[in-house]
Amino acid sequence: MYDVALTVAACVRAGTRVDVAWLVSRDGPPVDPAEALALTPGGGRVGRVWSGAADDQVTERVGTIGTGRLVPVTVGEYEAALAGEAATGSGQCLVLPADALPPDLWDRLVAREPVCLVADLDDDGRVVRTRLVEAEAVEAEDAEVVAAWAAGRSATAVSAGRVVTVLRPVPTLVAAGPGPVGDAVVRLADVLGWRTHRAPDPASAVPLVVGLTVLDSLVVTGHDDEVAGRILEAGLSGRAGYIGVVAPRARQEARLAWLNDRNVTGLERIHGPAGLDIGARTPAEVAAAVVAEAIACHRLDAQANP
Repeated sequence: MYDVALTVAACVRAGTRVDVAWLVSRDGPPVDPAEALALTPGGGRVGRVWSGAADDQVTERVGTIGTGRLVPVTVGEYEAALAGEAATGSGQCLVLPADALPPDLWDRLVAREPVCLVADLDDDGRVVRTRLVEAEAVEAEDAEVVAAWAAGRSATAVSAGRVVTVLRPVPTLVAAGPGPVGDAVVRLADVLGWRTHRAPDPASAVPLVVGLTVLDSLVVTGHDDEVAGRILEAGLSGRAGYIGVVAPRARQEARLAWLNDRNVTGLERIHGPAGLDIGARTPAEVAAAVVAEAIACHRLDAQANP
């Protein structure tokens, strides 16, 4: 849901209809309700459900949802293979017009805040009401809502007459630029459960970098000062909580000069040479030092801004 929030918020502000779907139950492995699909009347799609394997089914049903309803989906081997998804089976998506959801939901998701959303249903699975439960009010709810929130991750609970959806943001890391250190950084971040993107050049990196938030990290590698500079310029224009440059000190200074020449501000946000001083030598050791520094920065920021 976090990935489509910016698009949905823009549509809602412009008065453009946009429908939103997310998986709330399925056979087999747990669902990830943070994965969502936004659909506009002109056929536009942003995001996906069931790794994209159920997108067509949801799109076909949008015209029948009214103010929102539970929609059954079935993913067979053919649909799963097309989407590169291993899991097959049956499930349910909750599909609603965005304006049927609490109006402040989208701003909270854009800000990457955790949220607890409760949708009440009638006997036919139609949505009759949605509401957000504030974090401080969760304990006053029933056991199902409390358990979903206490799971500490994005989760859903589907019962008769209700769907509870808890969304918790996952940190994102973009490793931009070529080289084995960037590859190793991605592998370590994967172990931590972060979402990762490997972007070896500015064309692929910049669109990812500008959308990063305070929860997220940018690590820049490579020897080309202009390439690195363009990526760093994009990173500094956004809200990334950690920006690290893997480079010798002399090269770091050259990149700062490149940015200064273009009147880029916020250079004090750049950590470089990136990484805690652990005497790292190999790409894997350097990656460990960089990821550790990113974690430390995020933890310190969280303590300073609880």
